[in-house]
Amino acid sequence: MAESSLLDQTFNVDKLTYEIFSLLENKFLFGCQESNLIHSEKTQNPNSTLFSDLKSSKNVSGKVRILSIDGGGSTDGILAAKALIYLETCLCQKSGNADTRIADFFDVAAGSGVGGILAALLFTKGNDGRPIFTATDALQFLVKNRRNLFKSTSNGILNRIFRTSKADKMFRQVFGESTLKDTLKPVLIPCYDLSTHAPFLFSRSDAFESDGYDFEMSDICAATSADPTVVGAFEMRSVDKRNKIVAIDGGVAMNNPTAAAITHVLNNKYEFPFCNGVEDLLVVSLGNGVSGSGRQEQGLSPANLVKISGEGASDMVDEAVSMAFGEYMTSNYVRIQANGFNTDKCMKKNSNLRLLNTAEAMLVQKNVQSVLFCGKKVVQKTNSNKLEEFAGELIKEHERRKLSILPTVMFKQSSPRLSSATVSTESSY
Repeated sequence: MAESSLLDQTFNVDKLTYEIFSLLENKFLFGCQESNLIHSEKTQNPNSTLFSDLKSSKNVSGKVRILSIDGGGSTDGILAAKALIYLETCLCQKSGNADTRIADFFDVAAGSGVGGILAALLFTKGNDGRPIFTATDALQFLVKNRRNLFKSTSNGILNRIFRTSKADKMFRQVFGESTLKDTLKPVLIPCYDLSTHAPFLFSRSDAFESDGYDFEMSDICAATSADPTVVGAFEMRSVDKRNKIVAIDGGVAMNNPTAAAITHVLNNKYEFPFCNGVEDLLVVSLGNGVSGSGRQEQGLSPANLVKISGEGASDMVDEAVSMAFGEYMTSNYVRIQANGFNTDKCMKKNSNLRLLNTAEAMLVQKNVQSVLFCGKKVVQKTNSNKLEEFAGELIKEHERRKLSILPTVMFKQSSPRLSSATVSTESSY
């Protein structure tokens, strides 16, 4: 793809980023009044009067739990996968249930690029009604198939086309005919649609509203990971064949989907009727490393521009979300990212073992937090410490819901007798 086309797409992405940040500011930073929120709910949800009255009672509703996973970064998704293994292990230990899965403790999953693939693997429902992959299975999948998922530009056009075909076949073998409706919880996975020159967000909630927004999971994974500098666009159609998407990498549109996931929850009063602000959220955002200093010497090629743009946008989203959370940042929001690690040296030989060791080292680094209007600071706790603490908060929310008189979430479900979606209460999650 020509460099000028990539820059044009960047302008469109900047517009989307501006709109998301504006919504975050209006919602959080300038103190939106509860009366305005309730008025807004009444216009969106016929049950809002009942919900707002019940909300005034303490401990009636809890916190909506959001998982967000960045695009590939310098570790090709391995850092996020290792973080998910650590988090799932902590959840198993703290809950006393060895069969615990990531999907059991989150209400929404958002992922871009390889992050979208991880979200799909961990939240798509298998024949037994459970997630098709554990976190460990997901890491092994990335390591085994990394050559097909992250293609080199130096291997020749025929070799790249062959690898693209293998990747599509691989996704089909994993997901079969599963669609967005077959995910256990709401899933949000972005791509950039060249046919409309705008970002497109694959959404489980939208899929239940119309088959025109329901897509096969294998196609979604291929779309969000379609590198425009290597393999070009990926064409796909909705389940009803009416809508066509010409997709490229979700990282071009939204490398860090945390802000999109938050705004989705806050504006979806049917599925999250009690969620009005950051105090009603628990959010973990997983990064995938940043480029080492050695990459600067490679010049500003289209591929490097896309990577730099994605990393910069991810950092901006983290800054904005941190400011939005304000006093709730340390308790309700955690960001896991590499802290000044030179990944170029560790990835010099493109070894999976080196990459795994690098991601492991990143987890024991001290965590970096954004500070309101003051940049970032390094805290004493490590990334793994923060994940363990967050696992404790997820367990507390899980246990609280067992005693709650009202559900925190009311997920949309399809009905075999009705063409439209119905709402199903899932208070046990």
